[in-house]
Amino acid sequence: MTTETVTVRPPLWRDVRVLKWLFQFAVFAVVAAIVLWLYGNYQLNSRRSGVATSFGFLNNPANFTIPENSMAQLAPVRRALVEGFLNTLRVSLVGIALATVLGILVGIGRLSSNWLVRRLSAVYVEGFRNIPLAILLIFVYFGVVLQGMPAIGEAWTPAGLFVFSNRGIGVPWFQGGTGLQLAATVLAAVLAWWLVSRWRKRVFDRTGNPSRAGLYGSIVFLAIVVAGWFALGFSVSLPEVVGRQVRGGIRVDPAYMALLIALVLYTASHIAEITRGSIQAVPRGQEEAATAVALSPFQRLWNVVLPQAMRIAIPPLGNQYLNLIKNSSLGAGISYFELTMVTRIAVANGSPAIPAFTVALGVYLVISLVTSAAVNLANRRFRLVER
Repeated sequence: MTTETVTVRPPLWRDVRVLKWLFQFAVFAVVAAIVLWLYGNYQLNSRRSGVATSFGFLNNPANFTIPENSMAQLAPVRRALVEGFLNTLRVSLVGIALATVLGILVGIGRLSSNWLVRRLSAVYVEGFRNIPLAILLIFVYFGVVLQGMPAIGEAWTPAGLFVFSNRGIGVPWFQGGTGLQLAATVLAAVLAWWLVSRWRKRVFDRTGNPSRAGLYGSIVFLAIVVAGWFALGFSVSLPEVVGRQVRGGIRVDPAYMALLIALVLYTASHIAEITRGSIQAVPRGQEEAATAVALSPFQRLWNVVLPQAMRIAIPPLGNQYLNLIKNSSLGAGISYFELTMVTRIAVANGSPAIPAFTVALGVYLVISLVTSAAVNLANRRFRLVER
């Protein structure tokens, strides 16, 4: 004799799955209604006040110029926004690289056995982490760059290679070719470095001989860069002070320099704490095992502890990179022509505020999403696979 189990479904008004879906639809409907109501009010008030709501302003003349940029005054607004976007990328990418290096060094210093190094690192972290970034930026711009650096007539010119003054920093730069050609040469050299490193590692796996992947890769990298440099006709232009101006090389704008310094100092203090916590999260047995095989303190840190710590640090590092990119908008406070500053000037010159800042918001959103995707990809690539 068999017993059949009969499942009786509850009525729809008591079914948990149905109620969950109904609740989600209700929340979505409320949110959509609020958004539509706000959009309707925006359209109505814009028509009453005669403010344009389309994006046709992007084709209007910008009516302003950007320092250290060849953009004409009558260039369209979209060109100005592109230049602001590129300036945002310039300070963000360089800031991320410098803040990462400085933060890792200070984070390691926080765990140093040397009392002085450990205390100095702690003072740095606790100091810059607890200062508002906007105040730090203003102090660096007015107190360090404009007042602390010498006037152009008394500029520092160490070894004749650089020019330091309150009008910016002149650094050597290339001439005789295009930036695209130089970027392609460097990219080809990096690709060759990667291929040679993989080849040397395969040789090590097959024969057991030292791979020296870094040495061989560096030689190939330098050989390709030097060959491309002379083959494409590049040369070096050195900066020099001529009267009240700096000619030759490339000049780093004071506002860019101040924003970069403030972002790096502030973000590195947070990265230092991430590094310290990640190193302490590595099991103690890993360092003890490295000590047992007679590795030096530097080898233990570089080959054993730090690679495992960086796996742990990748997600919070991504958050700090996003913060640095978004904090670059504070450059508008010291007249650095990044995306926010360019948008503000465009609005002041007659562009509609809502569409203009909508474009800026969309650009920042895309930058953040691309950065998040890159960090997530790196996290999946380097995370430990557990069985």
